[in-house]
Amino acid sequence: MVKLRLKRCGRKQRAIYRIVAIDIRSRREGRDLQKVGFYDPIKNKTYSNVPAILYFLKEGAQPTGTVHDILRKTEFFKEFQVSFDKKESKNKSHE
Repeated sequence: MVKLRLKRCGRKQRAIYRIVAIDIRSRREGRDLQKVGFYDPIKNKTYSNVPAILYFLKEGAQPTGTVHDILRKTEFFKEFQVSFDKKESKNKSHE
C-alpha cells in the first residue's frame, strides 16, 4: 500500500518536509517512490505537484493526517473535486 506522507529534510532546528509517495512499510527517511511536493512550516510555504498527487490518489494512495490537512489548507480537494475526503468517509461508515 502507498501513502502520501512527510519526509524530514533540512538542518537542525530548521526542518522542511518533502511530501512523498512511499510504501507503507518504509521508514520515514526510507526510499520514496516519488517526491510530490514540499512543506516549509517556518515560512509557511507549500508546493504541490498536482498531477502526481492526483495520480497517486486515484491509484489508491492514502494521505496521512498531516498531509491531508496541508492539502486541505491549500484547497486541493475543492479545486480538483477529488472524491477523497477523510472525515466524510469516517462519518458515512458510522451511519
